[in-house]
Amino acid sequence: MVMMMLKGNEATAYAAKVAKVQVIPAYPITPSTLFPEKVSELISNGEMKAEFIPVESEHSALSAAIGAAATGARTMTATASQGLALMHEVLFIASGMRLPIVMAIGNRALSAPVNIWAEQQDTIAQRDSGWLQFYAENNQEALDLSLIAFRVAEDKRVLLPAMMGMDAFVLTHTMEPVDVPDESLVEKYLGPPEQKYPTLNPSQPSTFGAFVFPEHYMEFRYSQFVAMEHSKKVIDEAFEEFKNIFGREYRKVSGFMNEDADILLISMGSMTGTAREAIRKLREKGEKVGLIKLSVFRPFPKEELVEITKNARIVAVVDRNISIGFAGAIFTELVASYNNIEKKPKILNFILGLGGRDIRVEDYIEIYNRAKEAENRGVKEIQWINVDEDAVYEVEGPL
Repeated sequence: MVMMMLKGNEATAYAAKVAKVQVIPAYPITPSTLFPEKVSELISNGEMKAEFIPVESEHSALSAAIGAAATGARTMTATASQGLALMHEVLFIASGMRLPIVMAIGNRALSAPVNIWAEQQDTIAQRDSGWLQFYAENNQEALDLSLIAFRVAEDKRVLLPAMMGMDAFVLTHTMEPVDVPDESLVEKYLGPPEQKYPTLNPSQPSTFGAFVFPEHYMEFRYSQFVAMEHSKKVIDEAFEEFKNIFGREYRKVSGFMNEDADILLISMGSMTGTAREAIRKLREKGEKVGLIKLSVFRPFPKEELVEITKNARIVAVVDRNISIGFAGAIFTELVASYNNIEKKPKILNFILGLGGRDIRVEDYIEIYNRAKEAENRGVKEIQWINVDEDAVYEVEGPL
């Protein structure tokens, strides 16, 4: 293993290198452009053997990735925000064809207005496309989760594509020490990039993604549903094997100072580090508060989340996304996870950090204080943090 100072995009490029990815189609888009830049540099320097395919759009990038993966090649690409939105049609094709493509996403806000900074709305908006979704807290996780994504996606019980999200600029352009594993260890973990599923082969002609009538279509969709359910166990196995080989531990859901907490905060992505610092400060003051971190959003780890939150009095879900018309995605799915469970905590939703707005320790302390107030009196179920409500009310009128 080699310790290197890497930006998040570079960490995912090195993940492609040590995983011996064979085909990388890509189209540049801020904040993910550093991924194809670094990959092309590694290839031109002779450090990486892969076919880099520059294309004319993100739609074409994923289309080319589908073509490559359909031949059995280990395939990876990267994009962000509007680029991922342009891929929307093709995301469903990749999943429907059961192709284990891995894609690194620099999580960025969607227009309008134009914004290039961090927000998780772009990947959250694609949660129904049949892709696994992992989220990194730091650049080491960006590399590790990319490798884990291949391990899960290529498993014959799964065979679904996977996204790995990392917050724009906070991770994509920030340098951190990253332990880059040896290719021999990665090959031990992933196996060689060889044919692991039915592929296009001229000597054995077959059809993929063909026209299907109603009497058969539902079975195809159901097979994706079953595969996503199977992935829960496969992810746990992949995490355990990763720990055994590389020494770093991952879980779909993990806790911090949560064992005796009356109030739990839930976070995902780079803002988790800020939340952890806020929890330390609150604990120093004697507050019984803890933190729950999500590393996986699809499949949604409902069983683990219910188990780890069920004894809290209040759960404050912090979402860096918003489904206009209701609430944040993690909040929505956690509430649904408690369906038919009689004993449940009070669950609140806090929206913050959209469009790259700074997420501060003070914001998490405010979230805790608002959640604490909910024990004594009614509060809004969905609240926005660090937003100028008066400026909005001048135009839209108050709620």
